[in-house]
Amino acid sequence: MPEYLYPGVYVEEVSTGNKPIEGVSTSTVGFLGIAERGPLEATLLTSFTDFTSTFGRYVNQGGVDRYLAYAVEGFFQNGGERCFVMRVASRTAKSAKLTVDGKMDVQALGPGIWGDNIVVQTTAPGIKGNGNLFSLIVAYWSGGAPAPAPDLTNIPPNVPAPTLLENFDNLSAIAASSTFYVSQVNNVSSLITLAQKAQGVPVVMATATPLGPGDDGGQIEAADFEGDDSDPTNATGLAGLGDVDEISIVCCPDEFYFGDGDKQITNLLVEQCQNLKDRFAILQAPQNAGKPLNNNPSLNSNYAAYYYPWLQIINPDTGVGLLVPPGGHIAGIYSRSDTNRGVQKDPANEVILGINQLQLQVNNQQQAILNPKGVNCLRYFKGLGNLVWGGRTTASDPDWKYISVRRLFIFIEKSIERGTQWVVFEPNDETLWATARRSVSDFLTGLWMNGMLQGATKEQAFFVRCDRTTMTQADLDNGRFIMLIGVAPVKPAEFVIFRIGQWTGGSDVTEG
Repeated sequence: MPEYLYPGVYVEEVSTGNKPIEGVSTSTVGFLGIAERGPLEATLLTSFTDFTSTFGRYVNQGGVDRYLAYAVEGFFQNGGERCFVMRVASRTAKSAKLTVDGKMDVQALGPGIWGDNIVVQTTAPGIKGNGNLFSLIVAYWSGGAPAPAPDLTNIPPNVPAPTLLENFDNLSAIAASSTFYVSQVNNVSSLITLAQKAQGVPVVMATATPLGPGDDGGQIEAADFEGDDSDPTNATGLAGLGDVDEISIVCCPDEFYFGDGDKQITNLLVEQCQNLKDRFAILQAPQNAGKPLNNNPSLNSNYAAYYYPWLQIINPDTGVGLLVPPGGHIAGIYSRSDTNRGVQKDPANEVILGINQLQLQVNNQQQAILNPKGVNCLRYFKGLGNLVWGGRTTASDPDWKYISVRRLFIFIEKSIERGTQWVVFEPNDETLWATARRSVSDFLTGLWMNGMLQGATKEQAFFVRCDRTTMTQADLDNGRFIMLIGVAPVKPAEFVIFRIGQWTGGSDVTEG
């Protein structure tokens, strides 16, 4: 209660009781996979250029393609706007390092032998006369750094241009300075991180010096994909993506890293979605899925969808056709559909962009067997192009067989959870119940008006109850606030039927 202790005019702000709920994003994707280089942390990207700057380009290990780069490229080609990427590497991998003049530690941004292709060179600052300043040039060659390392201030014509070149000018060696080299380079460079080992300005180098030795470690295992978030500042793998609340879709383009018949990664994806209940998994058929009629979804889950077959693209490096899993392109279509229509629209009957053709053609009779199983087919239709021609989850429960229904409920649940945090620790009485009912009802009314719920009236579209019928005195005594919400989701018109018969044009009408 305000205090009135002196004569005068008092101005007070009074709450109207309206606590609006804002809908959460549904189109942010989390990708997990093998990259050429980069950090082992969830990194936000808004373009494929961002990906190549941070994680490099396409990867082929020992003649085996890794598909993360292709998937992220397909995601943005198909309308994706933002995603988080988590690079997977062996837990025993080590980062390439270098100590410059005993004063500055340089470390590759992420483990692996790729860091041996980084060279650094300290140079004179652009601002003359300040003894606390220096400049730093960082270069990376994806095919291997030239030996000996060149002068980066004037790279000779016979040396190939670096894949990535970074220049940091007028860096301060004083930790309290606003241009201190650690704060200016870390989280900005796509190649290195810095640490101060001793005070003072590093000596100017005549030529660059390579980092090393990096180590790829042992064979990547399922535990590396699973990751670890016991240290929140160093979360890795799928566990690290689980800590990113903005993610609503997850996909691992390298889902079959351990072989076509191995479901270790698939299990991890679906398990996270079912545990967190705030995201949806895009699963893919193996490349050698066999005959269409023998194809079955990987798992029974209402938090996942399964797509078949693979896509053929033109390899940007070789110009030759290459088969890639469909997950990245499908994730982009999810994002595009959500943006253009809304999460209530099944991400189906959508054109797949950025591909040459499908791995194989599925006909009507084959899809008649695959569709009830929860296999979402990608098909070619003359005059229409390559389309996503399925919108089902892998669930056996008919209540959750449609992707749009499950994702709509994820959207509603997450939006209400975020938008009602103010309720916690409020006095649990009729005033709170009425205010919370109003907030949720207003939110659901907006969804109904936007065509996300079915019903000719609000009463047919949803109900919200929060009163003595939803809470007992024991609930109140134990600090429980219970609201009961029911919604009627719109469902896709999966089977469109036109019944046509002959009409006699009124010849059977008897004249009066």
